[in-house]
Amino acid sequence: MARTQPTVTELIEGARQRNPRALGRLITLIENNSPRLREAMELMAPDTGRAHVVGITGSPGVGKSTSTSALVTELRARGQRVGVLAVDPSSPFSGGAVLGDRIRMQKHALDREVYIRSMATRGHLGGLSSAAPQALRVFDVAGFDTVLVETVGVGQSEVEITRTADTVLVLNAPGMGDGIQAAKAGILEIADIFVVNKADRDGTQALVRELRNMVALATLGPDDWKPPIVKTVASEGTGISELVDLIQQHRVHAERSSAWQARRLERARAEVEALALGNVRQRFIRNGQQRVEAIAADVRDGRTDPYTAADVILEDL
Repeated sequence: MARTQPTVTELIEGARQRNPRALGRLITLIENNSPRLREAMELMAPDTGRAHVVGITGSPGVGKSTSTSALVTELRARGQRVGVLAVDPSSPFSGGAVLGDRIRMQKHALDREVYIRSMATRGHLGGLSSAAPQALRVFDVAGFDTVLVETVGVGQSEVEITRTADTVLVLNAPGMGDGIQAAKAGILEIADIFVVNKADRDGTQALVRELRNMVALATLGPDDWKPPIVKTVASEGTGISELVDLIQQHRVHAERSSAWQARRLERARAEVEALALGNVRQRFIRNGQQRVEAIAADVRDGRTDPYTAADVILEDL
């Protein structure tokens, strides 16, 4: 006999017990935009907003995965339950995650208080998967204290992590290119904490000086958080305890000000906007294609202009 597919309620109850299979199935529902997703989101809504979401971003090769693994070790030593959402580039053939960061974090595989999930970008720009905001709700339901979100590592476009994370770590490493060019890329402007990883290499102090000079140029009020700079050697665990202390300090500072709620409001706004626009797009694909063909012909032949044509299509939707 075929096994009965678990209900959404059963999956959520399993997630609350941190059952890895239930967690995985819920995130798969999200990735696949399942018809059952709306019911799942409705049931999970009261449990959201509890976990501290820490974004980890930076250029390829700076040691994001190694740093993530080291952070998991330190957070577990402090008694925290930890979730990891590792966003990988997509396979052009399967659409699945290519790198599979779980392979590089096998030391945590048997710890029931740690759950690691790789998620493919599936062509979504910004260093994250479009399903990431909803996936974070699953980690909240499961009662994880901290969720580490590791982005793809594609450079300038990763600023989207600021819409997802409560605290953003921007990783740098000496010898990874001109620091001034990195500053121009804009990615450094999103940091709550700068991490200079691989700090046992030559050029570390020069990189720290460049970052300090850049922070000094920022326009900050007397009560604003000033991004600190911490040196780490993640492969050896050096500096990771100090980094976790700074993450906690940033949370305390943000909660005392309006920054914490403001960032979470922006996250919710961006999520609602993305879902609304996605819904409009689906209606357009489902109902408007033939209509567009006719109106496009009118635009081509000069019988109407593109703005009027767009207004007509939106009225039809």
